[in-house]
Amino acid sequence: MLLPVPLLAVVGALSFAGGSGGRRWFGGRGESQRAEAQAAKDAAAAAFYELDTAQRDLRISIETITAVDDSPAARRTAADFSALGQRIDQVSRDYITAVDAHDLDRDDLDSATASRARTDLTRAKDALERTKADLDRFAQGLGPLLEQAETRLARLAPAVERARQALLAASNALDAVRASGLRADDLAARLAALSPELTKLNQGAGQHGVQETLRRADDVLRGAEAVRGEAERLPERSAEIDKRLVSLRTRAQAITTRAAGVEPVLSELRRRYSAACWQDLQTVPAQAARDVAQAEEKLKEAQAAREEQRWPDATALLATVRALLNSTDEAVSAAGDRLRRLDEVSFDQQKEIERTRFAIRDAQRLAMAGRSTPDPRHARPLDDAVERLERAIAGLEGRHPDWWHFLSETEAVRQTAARVVQGIREERGGGH
Repeated sequence: MLLPVPLLAVVGALSFAGGSGGRRWFGGRGESQRAEAQAAKDAAAAAFYELDTAQRDLRISIETITAVDDSPAARRTAADFSALGQRIDQVSRDYITAVDAHDLDRDDLDSATASRARTDLTRAKDALERTKADLDRFAQGLGPLLEQAETRLARLAPAVERARQALLAASNALDAVRASGLRADDLAARLAALSPELTKLNQGAGQHGVQETLRRADDVLRGAEAVRGEAERLPERSAEIDKRLVSLRTRAQAITTRAAGVEPVLSELRRRYSAACWQDLQTVPAQAARDVAQAEEKLKEAQAAREEQRWPDATALLATVRALLNSTDEAVSAAGDRLRRLDEVSFDQQKEIERTRFAIRDAQRLAMAGRSTPDPRHARPLDDAVERLERAIAGLEGRHPDWWHFLSETEAVRQTAARVVQGIREERGGGH
């Protein structure tokens, strides 16, 4: 606790006043005792002044730390300083009590009283000096916390200025976009939402705290830079949406044309192959028509959103259109691909058989590499794959073989072989 200034003035007057008042001086031992007491009083006053000055200086450092740091270490430091302050208050009171208890200017000051005054004032001085030493040691331990706090304080003004400049840049970018005919209402609303934060930044750290002001400056900076970036990209985004609208319309028309060719393909499949080879494709023409119609409806909604400059809505609708057309394209392609693959395998099934057997043998060779017997984890699925292939081949006997089932089985066998190969390579690659 700091003493009020008038008290310091009184203490100074008591400590450093000359002997030119109405005091009468006496020679001999009595005067020597008075001089020694006065010297003790002056030394105690100097110790008190040094402690008070050190406490004032250190309080500035503590306030700097607590203003920007609320970590446990900072809180512990503030608590320790408060405890030191209570000690300083006590030794200061003891010092003042000692000064007030002894009037060294009295004409009738005797040797015994002067000796007691010297003893009391010396004791007060020693207590002040010990406390000052403890305060100095405490101050020396503040280095890292104080350096960190001062660094944060040094960041404060530049951080606030960067936030202001970012807001200005965002506002200018928004003005430029509007001048080109784009409204950017959502960006304008986001920028307006940052205005209260700018007001708080302008009010300063004195009102809102250093740490909170730094956080606010960073938030404003990020928000403003995001608005500026999106505003600068808006013309490009608008052009990209226009391009995608045209592209997806063209694609929808192309898929509609291709979908018209699915029915003849299905007729050919029905004429030449068993029902199991084409039943799952029966719904493709109707489904393709529904999906394309839905895609065209979403394109109209996307066009309306673009005209109203609802950019997020337009982007989302175009993504929906693309997904619809992708699935429709795959379904339409599946019919033609099915006929082609069935024609190929029905003409020469041996090619498919050899391709699958090669995959199995390749996996078997890898499983046996460096071993006299294969690992059951690898051998069992490969043995099952061999049997599955043989069953698929046997299933081709008869007047109307299920060629699609055969192709599905050979594909599944190759996938099994591939999984075994991958597992072996992963194990050996990991040092097993």
